Amino acid sequence: QVQLVESGGGLVPPGGSLRLSCAASGRAFRSDFMAWFRQAPGSAREFVGAIRWSGANTYHANAVKGRFTVSREFTKNTVYLQMNRVKPEDTAVYYCAAQTGSDIYTSSAYHYWGQGTQVTVSS
Repeated sequence: QVQLVESGGGLVPPGGSLRLSCAASGRAFRSDFMAWFRQAPGSAREFVGAIRWSGANTYHANAVKGRFTVSREFTKNTVYLQMNRVKPEDTAVYYCAAQTGSDIYTSSAYHYWGQGTQVTVSS
């Protein structure tokens, strides 16, 4: 059984920082890619960033490039999303996902999902 558990969400002021964590257990460690998606109310789920589990290559959406960074800690089966210089439009539920394929930008390509963690950017 694969489990992905996110943590670290909360309320952060504009310009602030937050780090999300995603702990993977079960067969997730065999995944090719781990990713972060987000979904704001009334909007579709969108790709934020991804990391190749074995090689640590990273990919980030244009909307967050230069502000957010995906990383992973191999020994802990944990993926992180470091969020810096956050903006009100970053407010969303953030989801961790894992897959064994290579279509990293499409949410339907991911086999496993976490429950999500709310991030609210507001003063």
